[in-house]
Amino acid sequence: MRTIGKNRGIARLADADGHFRMVALDQRPPLFDAIAQAKGITREQVEYADVTAAKRLLVENLSPHCSSMLFDPNFAVPAAIDLLPARCGLIMTLEEHRVEETAGGRKSRAIANWSVEKIRAIGGDAVKVLAWYRPDADAGVNEHQKKFVREIGQDCARYDIPYVLELLVYPFLGSANHTADYVESPGKLPGLVIDSVREFAKPEYGVDLLKLESPLAANSLPARDGSAAAQAAQKEFDAIGAICSERNIPWVLLSGGAAPEKFERVLEFAYAAGAGGFLAGRTIWLDAVRKHFPDRVAVAASLRKDGVAVLESLNALTRAKGTQWKARFPAFSEIRQEGDFARAY
Repeated sequence: MRTIGKNRGIARLADADGHFRMVALDQRPPLFDAIAQAKGITREQVEYADVTAAKRLLVENLSPHCSSMLFDPNFAVPAAIDLLPARCGLIMTLEEHRVEETAGGRKSRAIANWSVEKIRAIGGDAVKVLAWYRPDADAGVNEHQKKFVREIGQDCARYDIPYVLELLVYPFLGSANHTADYVESPGKLPGLVIDSVREFAKPEYGVDLLKLESPLAANSLPARDGSAAAQAAQKEFDAIGAICSERNIPWVLLSGGAAPEKFERVLEFAYAAGAGGFLAGRTIWLDAVRKHFPDRVAVAASLRKDGVAVLESLNALTRAKGTQWKARFPAFSEIRQEGDFARAY
């Protein structure tokens, strides 16, 4: 019985046809950087009011065109919870964007004073967690990450709220391409992405929806034209699809800031492998902020023209080729008289 809330929550994230057309605006460092670039200042000089103003513009102009939005509690909620349409699902992020970097890998933690219980209390439809993960990281680091993910899954089960897990491979501290933010590596190893999915698709983590990066760099992905290169690329996506299908876990793609045409190519491969949609942010809205902030009128105009155009193109592709999600409610075969359901739940 303790899946009714999860099913209703996932339904809130999708559109009426069961496609996940979701916009992420929980980003913190990437938005700080965009504002800093636009204003010609450093990331440290970006003011709280600037971040909330930008997030309010994103919600106001993009929310009518998506099935759900991903908020963070410290910026997006105070900025624009009043603007989120009632029919638009609310996904709330739980993880702190500041991580502990060690020589053996990256450790995640929750935002201070924030919890699954509070997300349920404010009316969130799902909990989202980003777990930085590399199968080849230090064993102690990976145990920390597994415990972090598992315990949140237990809380989501307790409060019967969907658990959206985002997995990202990252560069090790001291490597040539190291960055604390997510920048897709041109030489990423698909095995690291696939093995990460294999681990966290296990039932012990309680994940209900996976938000995944492309197993191959978007910029080097070939056209899906039946060529040998395209067939080889499709096998990597199919490996992810097979794992998720076996575990009955729907999955969506993150954009990672890829150019819109590159991200659509990623989606073509992913949809052929069974993905159900996208949870994308920077690909849709970054240029509007980076080019026009703090001119709010110009940012809004850019979002309404270019941002919405990108989003609607992604929507059309998703409706045409994405896998539709369907709720799985219990059969209630054991509910025979008054009081049975309340007792069972």
